[in-house]
Amino acid sequence: MEMIEKLNAMITGALGPMGPLLLVGGLGLVMIVLALPVMLKRQKDPFAKIKEQAKARERAAAGTALRRAEKADKLEKFAGFLEPQDEGQLSASRLKMLRAGYKSKSAVRMFHFAQLVFGLGSLALGTIYALVLSANGDVTTQMMVLCTIGPGAAGYYLPIYWVNKRVKEREGQIVSGFPDALDLMLVCVEAGQSLDQSIARVAKETKAGYPALAEEFEAVSQQVKAGRERVAVLKEMAERVGVPDVASFVTTLVQSATFGTSIAEALRVYSSEMRDKRVMRAEEKANVLPTKLTLGTMLFTVPPLMIILIGPSIYGIATQLGGGG
Repeated sequence: MEMIEKLNAMITGALGPMGPLLLVGGLGLVMIVLALPVMLKRQKDPFAKIKEQAKARERAAAGTALRRAEKADKLEKFAGFLEPQDEGQLSASRLKMLRAGYKSKSAVRMFHFAQLVFGLGSLALGTIYALVLSANGDVTTQMMVLCTIGPGAAGYYLPIYWVNKRVKEREGQIVSGFPDALDLMLVCVEAGQSLDQSIARVAKETKAGYPALAEEFEAVSQQVKAGRERVAVLKEMAERVGVPDVASFVTTLVQSATFGTSIAEALRVYSSEMRDKRVMRAEEKANVLPTKLTLGTMLFTVPPLMIILIGPSIYGIATQLGGGG
């Protein structure tokens, strides 16, 4: 600590009260300036030219609409900086954005771009706030660093928090609406409709109450209509949703189609199981409620009650002691 205080005093004596902040900002700026040429002048893959020619031919064959769509993506040229270079990390990021409901092709780039913008913007605001504080009074170095780095870190993690919140909301919506969707699908199948027609009808009927679930079923219906294999589409939906109940449902349908058993019977058994699980989740929340109420009672009821009961006695004792003294 003594060395840090001496160093702080030396920097403050040389650069003034804002010396530590100026030094940190200068070092950060120097590191950015040194890193940019290395990042911009990285060596290209030997096969990059061939890949670019192949992509150019594909774009030419796709027509003017595809070319316009690619030109409209302003972040395409920064994809190397705004997307993970590892294929596994990129796939995981895309899957997470899909689970959050962002199905755009540039969702991953927009997410990292939002992190960059919010991080740098919050860092700039924190720096301005620290400068205002230092101009109005004596501020410690720790306080200046906290006011500068704290908002930057908060701005950087804000998009992560938002995406995680969206994922939990969609998962909760899908879990809540899945038993009703299965009951409706069972009614459609028993009424004589095929499984594909039942999925399309469920997507249409559940759109008002459970839009996330309806969106997934509608995607399955559209892909099956386009000619894709139903089993592969259902497995992709289970992976995209990330809910164990949906994965078990897909496994049940796949086994029913493989072994030739009745789909209606499989849906009847599984829908009954989903209803039981929903009742169990409701009972679990009800059983946790008394504990939460007890904690709230202890925090917000007992302290005021103790003050009301013991306060007058303490006041009387203090008055007597004061009068006797």
